[in-house]
Amino acid sequence: MRSARLFCLTLTFSAVGALTACGGGGEKAPNDAVSQNEPREPRRNPDAEAFVIEADLARDQGDYEKAIELLTQAIEKNPTLTVAHLSLGDVYTEMGDYQSAENAFGTAARQEPRNFDAQYKHGLSLQLLDRFSEAIRAYLRALSINPDSFDANLNIATAYMALNEPVQALVYAQQATRIDPFSGAAHANLGSVFSALDQHPEAVREYEAAAELMDLSPQLLMNMAVSQGKINRYVEMRNTLLALLDLEPSADAYERLGFAEFRLREYPAAELAFRHAIELDANYYPALNGLAVCLLQNWLWSDQEDDAAHAEGVDLLRRSLRINRNQPRIVDLLSRYS
Repeated sequence: MRSARLFCLTLTFSAVGALTACGGGGEKAPNDAVSQNEPREPRRNPDAEAFVIEADLARDQGDYEKAIELLTQAIEKNPTLTVAHLSLGDVYTEMGDYQSAENAFGTAARQEPRNFDAQYKHGLSLQLLDRFSEAIRAYLRALSINPDSFDANLNIATAYMALNEPVQALVYAQQATRIDPFSGAAHANLGSVFSALDQHPEAVREYEAAAELMDLSPQLLMNMAVSQGKINRYVEMRNTLLALLDLEPSADAYERLGFAEFRLREYPAAELAFRHAIELDANYYPALNGLAVCLLQNWLWSDQEDDAAHAEGVDLLRRSLRINRNQPRIVDLLSRYS
């Protein structure tokens, strides 16, 4: 029986469009009364800032084209107005144009390296483009400004997981749960990190915490079931999968249920679950393998007289290998029982 492992990756979008960015600095206006050693206020352009305010109103009303036009005018009047670049990035993010959003947030991040909003949102846009290594670098810059940011800690953990680097993800996933212990998403992500590290008792603990704090999702339940199976908690695995099937029947869930029933020695129930999986997806080879094992076991228990069970079991193994030839264990089973 194969084992499944799914990662629950949760991007936190709450910061997009919700954080208030500070304006960028432009060229300094002459002021004879100000000493050269004293900081000077950046040049302000009331017209440019007015465009940003009007653009935000247009964006709130869903008029993205007008918002982009106004923000473009604001940037033309004052290219160093960071808040305009951030607002433009927010608009593009809401439109799903992540490349344009990355361009806008990247400009803001370069203009104000110590602006948390700029660094965080640039990281988010890079992550949405699957540019995970670059996203991690941006999140690290954001965390150097605000190490207690829940969103940045949560998202950098998911970015590391996307790169299959759970060891690096762990510290940030744990920090996210410390910052907000009532976040179901944070506990679910930490559970997926523990699962990737083969620390399944800890993974189950985190998944259970997540289940108490957020609406149950098929992914959360599947992850929990897989980790429960890894530590031989098959009754709980079965119950979790039954809850999953009530939400969303799938071949994968039925196959995992068949595995749990088989481990519990509920062989007719296991066979039925595998058949349900095949009904949903005739090419789902893990279910073909599971059903084949059940049938070949029935043949052995019949003192090798149940020829129908033997024939169907062998046929299922052959079907499975036609779908995926890279299954040494199934090749061995087929050679022994053909």
